Amino acid sequence: MTLERIASLSSEQLSMQLSLGKWYHYQAAFVEQVSLPSDPQGMFSIAFAGDFNGQQLTNIVQFLAQQQFTVTAICRYQPDPNLTPALCFYSDTAKASINPLLLNEFAHPHGFQLVQVSKPPSLTNPGLLVMDMDSTAITIECIDEIARLADVYDDVAAVTAQAMAGKLDFSESLHQRVAKLEGIEQSLIDELKSSLPLMPGVKELCQVLKQHNWYLAIASGGFVPFAEQVQQLIDLDEVHANVLEFKDAKLTGKVLGRIVDAEQKAVVLRNLQQRLGLPMQQTVAIGDGANDLTMMAAAGLGVAVHGKAKVVEQAQAAICHGSLLQLLYLLTIPIAE
Repeated sequence: MTLERIASLSSEQLSMQLSLGKWYHYQAAFVEQVSLPSDPQGMFSIAFAGDFNGQQLTNIVQFLAQQQFTVTAICRYQPDPNLTPALCFYSDTAKASINPLLLNEFAHPHGFQLVQVSKPPSLTNPGLLVMDMDSTAITIECIDEIARLADVYDDVAAVTAQAMAGKLDFSESLHQRVAKLEGIEQSLIDELKSSLPLMPGVKELCQVLKQHNWYLAIASGGFVPFAEQVQQLIDLDEVHANVLEFKDAKLTGKVLGRIVDAEQKAVVLRNLQQRLGLPMQQTVAIGDGANDLTMMAAAGLGVAVHGKAKVVEQAQAAICHGSLLQLLYLLTIPIAE
């Protein structure tokens, strides 16, 4: 099939041309099924969350070629019934990946997402996922919501924004913010804890990972009561977060013990990886803020989810929109028969 013919295919025609889970040789066109090496050394570019037609496929191939990635094979696959099929483009070239910001700038106007991974984890092997909590596993920043209760939201949110953007040391910012919460009653904390809004797709993601013997943890710069609530909601194996001090059923404005900052998050991930005896390739870290970058860099795969621009730019990959279940696209590339 010629390149011109491919570009003219509708999404329905393309789906008929590319059987799910099969790789097709690509050299100006796809003509035959092929098998990838059992240990591929090249780069996988995954386009997902779109209704792909032949013209979009061609545009992606051309974009990758402009970035010095020559596509040699293409696969269409569907990680989960609740996700639409993705297109995966394999390039033999082993070189540095394209910056996730550039990938998003190309893909977003065309209505899909595009990520690159060179050594993807495998869902079918045991693995480790370590998550940030606030604005990752849940949709809110708990400390900001507590601040609303104390009518100091503007003061606290300003410090939070500086910390998440990497403009202020996290531990310093945490102490500054918690100090403003002095006097809040524990009953209000309990009320907030009981109504935490989960990030769309996170529960479903954890269910799938659990079915495949993955170990799930939170490493959060947030607070233990909320992390423990999330643990119950999505069946996590353990959580690491900061301890608020209470006296007479009110917050004292102090944090107890070791602060879970950027470095401590990375320590949590490395300790779990060693304790579980997992290869580094089977470790995944996800988060949205600058405080997550060290942990993400320590993982086999670090993914920014709904992240700030600085975080997307420095992550290995980024899911910029939609459900966290989409992480499965990065874990289910059909490499082995």
